[in-house]
Amino acid sequence: MLILILYFFVVVVVIQLTYYLAFFGKFAFAKAQKITPKRIPISVIVCAKNEEENVAKFIPLLAEQNYPDFEIILIDDASSDTTLEIFEDFEKQYSNVRLVKVKNNEAFWGNKKYALTLGIKAAKKEYLLFTDADCYPTSKEWITAMSSQFTMQKTIVLGYGKYEKIPNSFLNKIIRFETLLTAIQYFSWAKMGHPYMGVGRNLAYKKEEFFKVNGFIDHIQVRSGDDDLFVNQAATAKNVAISYTPESITYSLPKTTYKDWIAQKRRHVATASYYKKFDKFQLGVFYSSQLLFLILSIVLLAFQFQWIIVLSLFVLRYIVAWIIVGFSAGKLQEKDLRFWFPVVELVLIFTQINIFITNNFSKPVHWK
Repeated sequence: MLILILYFFVVVVVIQLTYYLAFFGKFAFAKAQKITPKRIPISVIVCAKNEEENVAKFIPLLAEQNYPDFEIILIDDASSDTTLEIFEDFEKQYSNVRLVKVKNNEAFWGNKKYALTLGIKAAKKEYLLFTDADCYPTSKEWITAMSSQFTMQKTIVLGYGKYEKIPNSFLNKIIRFETLLTAIQYFSWAKMGHPYMGVGRNLAYKKEEFFKVNGFIDHIQVRSGDDDLFVNQAATAKNVAISYTPESITYSLPKTTYKDWIAQKRRHVATASYYKKFDKFQLGVFYSSQLLFLILSIVLLAFQFQWIIVLSLFVLRYIVAWIIVGFSAGKLQEKDLRFWFPVVELVLIFTQINIFITNNFSKPVHWK
């Protein structure tokens, strides 16, 4: 029996090494990007619902971007606080700010995709750049950096949206590491010609890509997924580029309680169930092999069965994974997370199990 478990363990290790070396290594060892300004007209789109504090702080940072031709489309999704009033003040203050007011619609009540669709249709520029109301760019060259990756063929650009650091917070390290690991995956698969998702905190695409797939209509019933489900549907091997220069990164405000973060992750996991079959398969294999690697290691080492072989494979997998994560973290300005890899990965494995089980018994709550 133990010998069969050992063989199975070897297969799992090979799968994990394949993911980290053959797949994730595509991004980890990629050359540094250069920014070649394109100066194409850009519409920056921000959708907000009850975000009065965040929009007051962050919209001015967007307005101060160093870019020759851009407009900012502010979408107020039927807010009940002062978000709309703040947006109206910005529209008066900045000549390139335009406001889209969304009223509650019985058919699409509380559906962010409906609000975004109105904003996209209102945009005057052909190239669209999206971020969230609780996000802000790391530099005044954000638009320049993201738009520089557009070409005649590359009409979708995937960016990285990182979370702010909170000193002495282990939860913050978990959130940031999970975000880093997700980015490593979607950047790597995009480089291999199989893009499957992006994040609305930092995403750009040509307007024609939106209308090619009839916008969000095929998944309008799914309250989340205005970013990853759209990319999953519209992206191809030829039309996607990635942007990972320091200037292209955005910051977001992280959750500060475990309960809020779990609720957020439940929405993300539920949305992933609508991905294409291959994408669900490859994600399932990766996360399953992570869990099996841990369980089988514990079983074999507990029985001290061929412990030298088991321990060698265990160490090899961790060294390889650590190196890949380390190089990737350096590219995405997350160097401090490298030192927390083994511990945080362990927490994330059990968190994924918890979320999977919970989602099978109840549906997560979506847009505000």
